[in-house]
Amino acid sequence: MSDMVKGNHAFAEAAVRAGARFYAGYPITPSTEIMEYLSTRMEEVGGVFIQAENEGASMNILTGASASGVRCFTASSSVGMTLKQEAISHMADSDLPFLAFNVVRYGNGLGTLDTGQSDYHRDTRGGGSGDYRCIVLAPYSIPEAVELISVGFDLSDQYLVGTIIHTEAALGQMMEPCDMPEMKTVERRFGAIDGTYSHKRISPLTRNRLEEAVEMKERYERIKANEQRWESEYVEDADYVLVAYGLAGRSVIGAVKQLREEGHKVGYIRPITLWPYPEKAFEAVNPEVKGYISVEENATGQMVDDIALTLKKTSQASKDVFALTYAYGVPAMKKIKADFIRITKGEIKEVY
Repeated sequence: MSDMVKGNHAFAEAAVRAGARFYAGYPITPSTEIMEYLSTRMEEVGGVFIQAENEGASMNILTGASASGVRCFTASSSVGMTLKQEAISHMADSDLPFLAFNVVRYGNGLGTLDTGQSDYHRDTRGGGSGDYRCIVLAPYSIPEAVELISVGFDLSDQYLVGTIIHTEAALGQMMEPCDMPEMKTVERRFGAIDGTYSHKRISPLTRNRLEEAVEMKERYERIKANEQRWESEYVEDADYVLVAYGLAGRSVIGAVKQLREEGHKVGYIRPITLWPYPEKAFEAVNPEVKGYISVEENATGQMVDDIALTLKKTSQASKDVFALTYAYGVPAMKKIKADFIRITKGEIKEVY
């Protein structure tokens, strides 16, 4: 039987078991339990744990760890992740992989301590200066998060980019049965800095910015082509397709199944990669679908933009796109169902 485990503790242990041996961070609710857990766990496995003086410093420390070839990670929440963006941008400029947990709390600025999905735009668009992207993975359960953490580290090393595990406060604080993977040993990454100017992205004497720009664009195109992940069901005959990720996606799955039992032709797409956005998931949708409904834990709707952009590339560009926004908290299935009926009655207008 699987053990009951708290989300934040499971995230931390899964990173250790994926071979990560360096953590640097700074406490912030609701992700603090990750670093509390690691403050003793890293020593047990011969790793390094550092509590820095602030969020920005912790990310700069991670830069050095990644440059030396160590599998490394950090964790924060919302405004804390904002403070890490300068260092993340520098790491992107030097092709330095890392993994970061964003246990999202709702709101602008300091925001609240409540669960939400208000960091979508920042996490999927890079967040710092330049036109880099991080791979963004959005689990809807603790077991899926544990699985995606190992995947995230591997993708970071493969493509030399950062990976963000985009969770939310409720997922970090809740408990679920979860089996942990076996411990994995990871060798020092080939091509890391060796104390000289041999690393082409570090040496100011060997850089060719034009070549780097072309290579970066090609690399991101490979990621888009090969790394889209999603779950979907009932889309082949759907009149409406609900799209949601994370815990909102969990509620949508339940709501869709109940609506199907009540005679409504609805389906769902649950993005697992927020970047690259799972555009391929929309290819299987009924061409006669009436509209798409983005279900989000924020005030204004953010992922709804990516749904509309995805449809722009297809023959469904004229389809209506709606946004059901719930700020803050995880929307209940009952509320989603009621608002869906309001859409079918024309009481809620489309965004696109």
